[in-house]
Amino acid sequence: MRRGSVWGRGPTVAGVFRARSLLRHHLTPTPLREYPGLNDLVGTRVLVKHENLNPTCAFKVRGGINLISQLSAEESQKGVITASSGNHGQSIAYASSLFGVPATVYLPVNPNPDKARAIEQFGATLVCWGKDFDESREQAERAARKTGARYIHNAEEPL
Repeated sequence: MRRGSVWGRGPTVAGVFRARSLLRHHLTPTPLREYPGLNDLVGTRVLVKHENLNPTCAFKVRGGINLISQLSAEESQKGVITASSGNHGQSIAYASSLFGVPATVYLPVNPNPDKARAIEQFGATLVCWGKDFDESREQAERAARKTGARYIHNAEEPL
């Protein structure tokens, strides 16, 4: 069953604070930096938040860690399946490696080779399926239903 805001269960303020508390044990804060040349270019003060310093080089790692850390024992044992075009898949693969949860990530055929390699290096099983993301997602959903693994939607997940 999907559990996103579309289905009536969205994130809460309390949930955000719980996630923040959890994440500080797994990630260092990403720095904000100011670059005078950029300020001059756009005509205002700009602060750049360096999410590229996270283990997956993207902010999505926070959602992956938060979600995987809250799986039930049964869900953790059965593993997780997701579909991605890259960053989300890396997030789930990385978080799953932290918590010892088997993960399978579906990407379209001929994915970005750097993202595919990162997913595999984080220990997830990579499955290239379909000509585009939608075909990959549909196959990932079928695989989750067949295996009993927890399907993780790439966007509609309040955790």
